[in-house]
Amino acid sequence: MYTTDGLHLSNNDALRLNDQDALLLIDLQRDFLPGGALGVAGGDRVLPVVSDLIALFTARKRPIVATRDWHPPKHCSFRPQGGPWPPHCIQNTPGAGWSPELNLPPSTLIVSKGSAISPDAYSGFQGTDLGQKLHSLNCRRLFVAGLATDYCVLQTVLDARQLGFDVQVVEDAIRAVDVNPGDGIRALDRMLDAGAELITLQDLIDANP
Repeated sequence: MYTTDGLHLSNNDALRLNDQDALLLIDLQRDFLPGGALGVAGGDRVLPVVSDLIALFTARKRPIVATRDWHPPKHCSFRPQGGPWPPHCIQNTPGAGWSPELNLPPSTLIVSKGSAISPDAYSGFQGTDLGQKLHSLNCRRLFVAGLATDYCVLQTVLDARQLGFDVQVVEDAIRAVDVNPGDGIRALDRMLDAGAELITLQDLIDANP
């Protein structure tokens, strides 16, 4: 676990999973992986870490929620419509599907975002029922992993904090786009400033033997 001054804390009790915890996976779709329409460099490297997270939360019978971009063909974020991004994660196309290395349990709750032509939605909470789903499960603390650090992970974490959730960002299970060099680091700083904490997979394993 890390504090805002970058000091590593050993706090197994704080990270022991309980009945108010959930794993929140952000946009682990083919189009965001290397070779995809909007591939994040090194994005595939989070998949083994995420697989271990899934196994841990499944063993502890804690909820797993996965957000996904689910765009119509003429979504406002696409360059042909004047947006900043190439077309990606178009509904019912292979690029919108999960990574084949991502073995989501059948019980995973799927939350689709950006499913209308506009507006764009980076946060998993924007225009979705994610907040209601989490509250219905009595979740108070979220462990966040996925893509990309400086866009959908960042905005989801900021919204989660505004909604009162405790947030643990699994730092070795996220990667940044870094359109501008350093965007990923700045995103981490913003998440810390908002009250989120940074941890690693090993921190969680150590706390949940």
